[in-house]
Amino acid sequence: MTSHNEIQPFIRCDQFNFIKFQVKHLVHAHSTVKDPSVLKAVKYGAVDKIMNLFPEIEEHQIFDEIAEIEEDIQAKNFLADLKTYVIPFKPVTEKTVGKLFPKAGKLKLQFLKEIDFTETTYLGWYDIRSDKKFLIFDYKEKLMGVHGTFRHKTKGICSLCNRHGEVGLFMANVKSGKETFTNRGNYICDDSQECNRNLQSLDRLEHFIENLKN
Repeated sequence: MTSHNEIQPFIRCDQFNFIKFQVKHLVHAHSTVKDPSVLKAVKYGAVDKIMNLFPEIEEHQIFDEIAEIEEDIQAKNFLADLKTYVIPFKPVTEKTVGKLFPKAGKLKLQFLKEIDFTETTYLGWYDIRSDKKFLIFDYKEKLMGVHGTFRHKTKGICSLCNRHGEVGLFMANVKSGKETFTNRGNYICDDSQECNRNLQSLDRLEHFIENLKN
């Protein structure tokens, strides 16, 4: 049997967020629900949903502990251990950004030193000097960079993480034909790091990327 220490990172950041949500839901249920049958249904429902994220894995011992979680401290310890199996976002340096945005000039990238790449599904930041928002995606195992305007900040639903919060309209000038361009985009979170922490699936993100590249 493979020990936990021998397991290579296999959990995407969005999957980790989904697991975290299920675990927190389980702890909340234990603090508010008294009916054992309801608790049992919540417990095994959470386990099944998490297991279904990884159909290619035959043995799930790493998730066995979930069924025993009842208190917040147990959840925190479990998630801290599980985070070691999260696949980090590909390394991004100033040189990487320069290659992805060759016409952008000198960008202020001090924030890269503060990024936890195990909590990153995509990179996003607003550059005051150029008055543009920059996004970097890991799309089909290659880094892809897109920049555009970011306007009309308001409260609304983010098209990437599907959470309600402070959003703005991101619009990029995208090639739509041999010699034609069009503006495409959608409302996305103002705070990209917070957006990353809320992402529980790649579906909306991939749709957003496809809309910008085609």
